Amino acid sequence: MTAEIISGKELAQELRENMKHEAKALNQAGVSPHLTVILVGNNPASRSYVSGKQKASKEIGIESEVIELPETVSEDALLDQIVKLNTNQRVHGILVQLPLPDHIDEQKVIEAIDPAKDVDGFHPISIGKMMIGEDTFLPCTPYGIVTMLKSKQIPIAGQHVVVIGRSNIVGKPVGQLLLNEHATVTYCHSKTKNLKDITKQADILIVAVGREHFINGDYIKQGAAVIDVGVNRTAAGKLTGDVDFDSAKEIASYITPVPGGVGPMTITMLLQNTIQAAKESIKQ
Repeated sequence: MTAEIISGKELAQELRENMKHEAKALNQAGVSPHLTVILVGNNPASRSYVSGKQKASKEIGIESEVIELPETVSEDALLDQIVKLNTNQRVHGILVQLPLPDHIDEQKVIEAIDPAKDVDGFHPISIGKMMIGEDTFLPCTPYGIVTMLKSKQIPIAGQHVVVIGRSNIVGKPVGQLLLNEHATVTYCHSKTKNLKDITKQADILIVAVGREHFINGDYIKQGAAVIDVGVNRTAAGKLTGDVDFDSAKEIASYITPVPGGVGPMTITMLLQNTIQAAKESIKQ
């Protein structure tokens, strides 16, 4: 048995086609969904992510603007910029591209964004609402992972999910979202003992550690669904995941590739959140 591939690229394309219709309907109702991204400094990876977000926004019909600030910008100047965007009724979504320079407190910046415009889903209010299962903007990568599982009708309720990684951006929130879907969730991390014993119990294994081929087929239960969140570069410069795809696909029933798996879904869910924010603005 070879695992069925869950293509984030194909699913993202499908979802974006639907979003075009939603954006068009909003435009006809006199609302143009608008995303503003703040980019601080000249990190090449950040710049590449931001241009990807701009391109995808344009395709769907979301207005997008990038505010570029120098690496040396003061924390106060950045916070002032966010306050202006919070009060600008034309702007529905605000995203500050991370990481930020060391002299700026990332948490303070995240908390400055109006939760009604927090399309990244990182504000403590958004996270708190997610924890108790209230409607809110969900963090984009975890939201994308759950959407991928559901797209293949992979059972979640009652299943044992093992998450390797405990970051605030992926590990913690994806476990919480799956708990909200009635899964039994185990978190593993760098201090976990007997990792293989735990991962081999997983019906759904989510790997988000940022280490090339950290998990191979030996760690996977026969027939499990494997979601690889890692993006690493090999010595040859090729993109690869945290899971050794070739050995894992012989054991798993479903698997995500890298590239073309979780990555395209992250930007797609950001755009979905932006459209949702525009819809909410009409109700206010």
